[in-house]
Order: sequence, then C-alpha cells, then structure tokens
Amino acid sequence: MRWIRIALLVGVAVAAASGWLSHETPRRSSTEPQAASAWGSAAQQLDSTGIPVEARQTLRLIEAGGPFPYDRDGSRFQNREGRLPAQAPGYYREYTVRTPGSSDRGARRIVSGGEPPAEFYYTDDHYRSFRRIEVPHP
Repeated sequence: MRWIRIALLVGVAVAAASGWLSHETPRRSSTEPQAASAWGSAAQQLDSTGIPVEARQTLRLIEAGGPFPYDRDGSRFQNREGRLPAQAPGYYREYTVRTPGSSDRGARRIVSGGEPPAEFYYTDDHYRSFRRIEVPHP
C-alpha cells in the first residue's frame, strides 16, 4: 500500500513538473484568431492618446458633471487591490466607458481621483490593470 502512495506522488510530481497539470492557457496557432489587444485593436477606435473614443466621451461627461448613463457612475471606487496610488477613502470615483455591442456595462472604466478630479485612470479589464491618462485642463 505504501508503494502505491509513493508511486502516485511521484506521478503527480512528474506531471506537475512537465506542465501537464499547469493552469497555463495553451498557445494558439498562428492561424487562430487572436483576442483584441486593449490598446491596438482594429475593432475599436482609438484617439490620439491610445484610449477608446468612448473613454473621451466619458471624460467629457465627468467634466460636465453628468448626466451619466449608468446608476453606478460616480460611485466610490475603493481601490481594494491597491493597484492605484494609496489615497484616503472616498478619493476615487468610477465611471463606465461604453463598450459598443455590449448589453451590459462591460469591463471598461475610468477612475478619477480628487474633488474636483485631478487624475484619471483607464482600465479595460475590470480593474485588473490601469493606465494613467492625461486630461488637458482648460
């Protein structure tokens, strides 16, 4: 019985070392369609700074104080994962960036910081990563 347990443990160790048990996504062949890149997809229109034109529309709404298309727009963003610089609670606010063809809010957001907003961040992967965006002030 002991030898069976040892053999099973060795088998699992070999499988793990060879990558058989890994959670890595398999590589696609060059003939498979690739997922759209967040910053350079031909499927989305980007402005001169490399963010979707819908993000600029959201920035204009923020500057105007609304009206916003979604109830959650302007709500407090808590920065629980700490991916943005640490600030006092209530410093950050989140706003939806429309995703053409999406039937819900999608994953794209702008997070602003300060009151009035002094800094802005864009995410297209629902807060997993952020890119600081510069907004010219009049």
